[in-house]
Amino acid sequence: MKRVVFFLLPLLAGLSWAQEGALSEPTPEGTVATTLNFPTEKVQTPRPVDVYCAGFLSKSVSKSKFVTGGVESPFTTLFGNRDIVYLRGRDYQAGQQYTIVRELRDPNLYELYPGQSGALRTAGTPYEDVARVRVIDTRTRMAVARIEFSCDTVAPGDLVAPFEEKSLVNFHPPIRFDRFALASGQVNGRILLAKDFDSELGTGAKVYMSIGANQGLKVGDFLRAERTANTIMNDAVESLSFSADAYEMTQKEPPTINPAMFDRGRGPTIHTGEMPRRGVGEIVIVGTTPTTSTGMIVFTLEPVHVGDTVELDQQ
Repeated sequence: MKRVVFFLLPLLAGLSWAQEGALSEPTPEGTVATTLNFPTEKVQTPRPVDVYCAGFLSKSVSKSKFVTGGVESPFTTLFGNRDIVYLRGRDYQAGQQYTIVRELRDPNLYELYPGQSGALRTAGTPYEDVARVRVIDTRTRMAVARIEFSCDTVAPGDLVAPFEEKSLVNFHPPIRFDRFALASGQVNGRILLAKDFDSELGTGAKVYMSIGANQGLKVGDFLRAERTANTIMNDAVESLSFSADAYEMTQKEPPTINPAMFDRGRGPTIHTGEMPRRGVGEIVIVGTTPTTSTGMIVFTLEPVHVGDTVELDQQ
């Protein structure tokens, strides 16, 4: 027991030093550091399962190879770890590993932000990482393979793609998160879609973004997720809150928020478009294509939304 305690002490001391170092960094001119505007960001490290099961957006995945069933077909239609499946297509090699992916369609018939459908058509099709298989017999027209790792159950019709080793993301010590940072002019884009078609996202969620390797992104890069009041104004649901009364009953001259031309009151005028943009979370890149990227949310101050903007974080 003493050995365990002595082993943990240096580790805890190192983490404490890293956190204190983040808090002691100088702040930008015109700011005062508090835990509200400069909180300490404890970055969650993606696990291998996070990386290999993240999914992706792509414009082209070959449909020439696919799953046709398994050793227990037709009595079983879904297959998991250590099950045997049959693969259609040419040039399979015994002992070779392959990735099973699934072309997806969004069952939601509404946009989470204006222009989402068009943006997704430009970016490509969402694919789910389903499993990894190893071919064990190629003597018949259909190759026989064993599922060695699965993110989800394999189904007939799922596509077969070459297996590629993926880079893992290293541990990152705590850093300070500038909640109201000004635009840096770095690479920026948007969250187009989330895994499982979720809309409000927390730590550990996977997101697909409109920027990729062509913009210089690589695995391990960090992006800030950011939101402005205008983003909320353009949301059909969240914008309803701006229609509610924003004043206190005892105010003699209450403010007018985003007034129309002839709708100005005697009190102050508030334009929400002038409100500061705010950082809502941090995303680390776990995969890229030339034009898109897959990220995992590793820190949040509030739920990250599909449609939020992202910007490269040089920290």
